[in-house]
Amino acid sequence: MVAARRIIALPVETDQRRALVEISRSRTEPANRVERARIILAYLAEPSAYAVARAIGVSQQTVTRCLERAAERGVLAALDDRARPGRDARITTEARTWLVGLACAKPTQFGYPHELWTTRLLAAHARNHGPRAGHPSLANLAQGTVCKILAAHEVKP
Repeated sequence: MVAARRIIALPVETDQRRALVEISRSRTEPANRVERARIILAYLAEPSAYAVARAIGVSQQTVTRCLERAAERGVLAALDDRARPGRDARITTEARTWLVGLACAKPTQFGYPHELWTTRLLAAHARNHGPRAGHPSLANLAQGTVCKILAAHEVKP
């Protein structure tokens, strides 16, 4: 016996439909957003997850997930990926601020013979003096992380 077809109701306004059409035709949007927009538009034209899956070239489960997400979060919000749990930032914002302030000072103030900081010297100084200054998250600071922090603040040592 075949189960009855389940229709997922998607209320879509005209401006949302226009945005979906634009995204589905875009060459600059990420591919997953374009695919999801195409799925939703195809489903609005013919409310059959099986037919949409065959037309788009994805599995029926992919179509169903996309449609359920659209019904739950809204049509345009469903195009984006869900937030995933990730590791919290290990270096606190206070420690980053301290590091940027340190990079703006002269190394000669701290007893170094250098006139300017290098990222290697800055990382070593932060590893040695950061935990004592109240920033234990800097105990294992790498040179590459120093580069990223300074680049984010547009500071060049």
